[in-house]
Amino acid sequence: EVRLMESGGGLVQPGESLVLFCAASGLALSDTVMSWFRQAPGKLLDVIATINIDGDLTYYRDVVDGRFTISRDNRANLLYLQINNLKTDDTGTYYCAKGPTRGQGIQVTVAS
Repeated sequence: EVRLMESGGGLVQPGESLVLFCAASGLALSDTVMSWFRQAPGKLLDVIATINIDGDLTYYRDVVDGRFTISRDNRANLLYLQINNLKTDDTGTYYCAKGPTRGQGIQVTVAS
């Protein structure tokens, strides 16, 4: 079975940080561009960050305002998303994606 599995989400307070993890089962993450998407409540799914195979080129959506860092460990077959200084607008379901394959998502709720 081919699966992507996100973890690391939860309820956090504004200003805190967290790291989201993406692990794969049945497929390699190391052979292609990887991305994180976010779906905020009542909004469409948006790409938040993308990283190339070697991990030395990244793209971020403007809304992350320098607070997000996407990274990858190809040997461990893992993808990460570090989020600093969380804001309430960061609330949503986060998905990692390899091409059309996406995980089930992990909820991040930012509230005081």
